[in-house]
Amino acid sequence: MYILVLFDSKTNRTKELAYLIAKGIDSQGIQARLRRVPKVSNVCETIESDIANEGTPYVSLEDLKNCQALALGSPTYFGNMSSSLKYFLEQTVPMWLGGNLCNKPACVFTSTGSMHGGQESTLLSMMLPLMHHGMIIVGLPYHNTNLMTTKTGGTPYGVSHLAEQDEISIEEKNLSIAMGKRLAAIALKLA
Repeated sequence: MYILVLFDSKTNRTKELAYLIAKGIDSQGIQARLRRVPKVSNVCETIESDIANEGTPYVSLEDLKNCQALALGSPTYFGNMSSSLKYFLEQTVPMWLGGNLCNKPACVFTSTGSMHGGQESTLLSMMLPLMHHGMIIVGLPYHNTNLMTTKTGGTPYGVSHLAEQDEISIEEKNLSIAMGKRLAAIALKLA
């Protein structure tokens, strides 16, 4: 049993959130499987090799199909997820037809370059394909007081980070770990 933490990251900020969410998942006794999507070419609809040269391994459709839950992250591009993540999700139609992700919990996370760069709209855009798959969306409830004190990132829709800051704030770190714990707890209850 594992929870897939799937992300795209250009400046490593979304990657840092992914690793913090994984820390929260692991603390609940479930393995977090970190994976990233390959980049889509600017020239045509091709992607990098199936094997990453370094860093976090690339995701496979089997990683997604067999996960107990999903944490999905992307940097924000004009209030939307990255083209690489969207391209990967567009390859999941066979899973959608088979109902392979139905009733599995999922959460979303993002980073933006500016305060009003579209954190919430990006989180909502990532939820749409997950809802089509029949996944159960898990947010961050306001009983987590870091949502009330953060000055950089964090929403009830999911974890976020203001990337213009030099590093992830303490509130963002706490929210990321809390999101991982919450996702894992719900996955355990549904298992």
